[in-house]
Amino acid sequence: MRRARIAVKYGLDRVCALIALAALVPAFLVIASLIKLQDRGPVFFKHLRPGVGAHPFVIWKFRTMVVNADQFLDKNGTANRNRVTKIGRYLRNSSLDELPQLLNILKGEMSFIGPRPAIMEHLPRYTTEQMGRLRMRPGITGLAQINGRNTLRWSERIRLDNQYIESYSLALDLRIFLRTIGVVLRREDIAGDRNPNAVDDLGPSREDQT
Repeated sequence: MRRARIAVKYGLDRVCALIALAALVPAFLVIASLIKLQDRGPVFFKHLRPGVGAHPFVIWKFRTMVVNADQFLDKNGTANRNRVTKIGRYLRNSSLDELPQLLNILKGEMSFIGPRPAIMEHLPRYTTEQMGRLRMRPGITGLAQINGRNTLRWSERIRLDNQYIESYSLALDLRIFLRTIGVVLRREDIAGDRNPNAVDDLGPSREDQT
């Protein structure tokens, strides 16, 4: 029964993603034009992330930072200047920067609801239990996103991700979707830029422990 529910979930994902992409073509064109006019840089941000079973895929977002933003990180990975563009700040506050992930859903790499895509560099630092968050497709929103979002420490996000997977149902997805609308409208728990030291409480990599 669980496999059947998940199969229905992924089937609905693709149908809804196709409908949403068709309806949002004008919005995509407007956002892309604004990003391009701002600094002539690329419209999209692409990054390698682990999907189901840690298999890597390329996630798509609208670019919200300045070109070559990583050059403004210090040795600890903390931004030493504001890297978010003006249009990028609006896209983040409204979560519109996530819209290109509809393409990832259509390709079967992501879901509307699920654990947010992890960072490849974090995987060697996961415990066996934490690796369990990779049992389902990553999502645009999830249980962690409606319970603290970017303010949560990584271990708490992963705990909520595993809780979601263990208690998954279509009814739970509906509740998360409805609560996500409220979180987005209220612009809750949005991080302006990365602050790894504030939320990174993962242990050392497994290689360092041997």
